Amino acid sequence: MWMENGLLLGATLSQLRRKDGEAPPKTIVRPVHLKDGLHYQFEAHYPGKVLHRNLQGHAASKHLEELLDGEYRQALLKTPEADVQLLFSKKGKAAMRKTAATAKKTAGPQSHNRQKRRVLEEGTPVPFLVELGIMTRDGRVHAKKTDKFRQINRFLEMVQDVLEHLPQDREITIVDFGCGKSYLTFALYYYLMVQEERSINVVGLDLKADVIDFCSGLARRLGYDKLTFLVGDIADYEGVQSADMVVTLHACDTATDAALAKAVDWGASVILSVPCCQHELFRQVNSEVLAPILSQGLLKERFAALATDAVRGQLLEALGYKVQMLEFVDPEHTPKNLLIRAVAGRNKELSQQKWEQYQSFKTFLNISPELERALGHRFA
Repeated sequence: MWMENGLLLGATLSQLRRKDGEAPPKTIVRPVHLKDGLHYQFEAHYPGKVLHRNLQGHAASKHLEELLDGEYRQALLKTPEADVQLLFSKKGKAAMRKTAATAKKTAGPQSHNRQKRRVLEEGTPVPFLVELGIMTRDGRVHAKKTDKFRQINRFLEMVQDVLEHLPQDREITIVDFGCGKSYLTFALYYYLMVQEERSINVVGLDLKADVIDFCSGLARRLGYDKLTFLVGDIADYEGVQSADMVVTLHACDTATDAALAKAVDWGASVILSVPCCQHELFRQVNSEVLAPILSQGLLKERFAALATDAVRGQLLEALGYKVQMLEFVDPEHTPKNLLIRAVAGRNKELSQQKWEQYQSFKTFLNISPELERALGHRFA
């Protein structure tokens, strides 16, 4: 009835009752305006893909009832008057709880072309976000944490894009170097383990013992038993023999190169890296042609940082990775806003073209990058 009257502001259905069924692990429902009027969009989240289906009136209401009747254990329905949470037992018996509406009463159908879809949505409480002080217990994002919430979603969107490159038939091993307070480590775990229901094992590594103690305690409280935090140095870590995904966010200077080298040697299918404090090439770069840039300290610093990441991308491509340089967050929030996303290709042989391009670039700038030395055995 809510849908036929246009009163449903949104719904999130999760936690499948049967893993052998055809329903997606998660379905998000939202009103959208199309040319022929109000529709409800059913966004089905499957491992590695998201499908959309737009239905009107009675058809939309019937489809939602079918999903609630036999597919999911949990549902959150939003109306102008109240948020209704439904919890279903294994036998299908429903328990209902109403709370004050978290959406404004003026909220309504969004433009189909302008709607912003997030992996984690405000209004749906996420335990780790509550514990880390980003969300309230009823799912509202604290005003001062809006940028962090946006950053987490941006990161998960980048992960979502490469899900198909991760193993589908076995446990996924993920190593996060320099995890810090681990907002994104917890987000990655929640997204893959809870939302996508993938089998994963995540290790977070950092040099700060107090930070690791905090993260370990939080993981225990949340019951994240496949998430481990360790004190250690990137270059010295030997805790795994192989990894499917390596994440390195804001590892300083050549620590990023150590993490990238580890990822390549482990045969990682996916690498996500946000470099920080690229000092190495600033001390090396020298070119008369580039004197107008290199004679100015600020310009030289920015150029050296770009050159450092260009080197990293080129060397990864020479080794068969497909590399994208992506904007991680808006530049106004942090100058360290570039993310290197690398996905392993099928061809494992050294690309002579990419290697020769790198050699020319290296000679022109008179540089000797750390990543080439760390991976020297692969270029011999």
